Amino acid sequence: MMERPIEEWNLPNRHLGRRTLIFPSVGSTNTFALSLANDPANHGLAVLAREQTAGRGQHGRKWQAPPGSSVLLSILLFPPPCLRRPSLLTAWAAVSVCETILHICNLQAKIKWPNDVLIHGKKVCGILIEQRPSGLPESPLATVVGIGLNVAQPDQFFIDAGLPEGASLSSISGLALEIEPTAKRLLQELDDEYDRLIQGDAATLEAMWKWRLGLLGKQVGASTAHETHRGRLIDVTLNAVTLLTANGKVEKVAPEKVQHLESLSEPRP
Repeated sequence: MMERPIEEWNLPNRHLGRRTLIFPSVGSTNTFALSLANDPANHGLAVLAREQTAGRGQHGRKWQAPPGSSVLLSILLFPPPCLRRPSLLTAWAAVSVCETILHICNLQAKIKWPNDVLIHGKKVCGILIEQRPSGLPESPLATVVGIGLNVAQPDQFFIDAGLPEGASLSSISGLALEIEPTAKRLLQELDDEYDRLIQGDAATLEAMWKWRLGLLGKQVGASTAHETHRGRLIDVTLNAVTLLTANGKVEKVAPEKVQHLESLSEPRP
């Protein structure tokens, strides 16, 4: 049976979230958004739920969130070819989340490669990009960007759930935050950053992403499906992760191939 929204926002954004469907509960906001991917008129449609009964994260992991505690958001896009790369879209979403956190909590968040957002080493957000052919020759690839942002859970929730590395914006900041204003701010940030990309400005996103990764100059391991490259990270762009190895060799790895990028000199958060 098709879920029905209980509310619809019509936001004054330029590209994304102009139409946002609000659900009390869905299986997965990503799955629902993908069910609308056969119509390019749905570009920019956002799906927001107070609860997911079958939410999922990267690599098929389950996303846990009590009802009304998190921004559970998916956006359906039909991006132009230059913006279809999952690594770029993940960077765009992660930077937008970080800017949202800075605005509402006055806290600087960091990005953990490839798709997590951390505050003080605690995970507050995960991002899941899914793509599939739309069946339409003029728009062959539909993209759904799913974001799960912990907002209101207390510390005890993460203790009871066996998630010692998890946290929420409220549990870290001490602020009493509400879901809807947080979601609207996030949609605004996503829209602003997407507008920059549409205008051809990927450099601003790249600079913000690079800074929030916080790994430049450090000894890192860049793990692909088959091997781990080790060396000093001398640059990271939307096109290449560049390492200087111990024997003085410069190695470049495409971001899409890097599954993990982490400091070798610091303990994992």
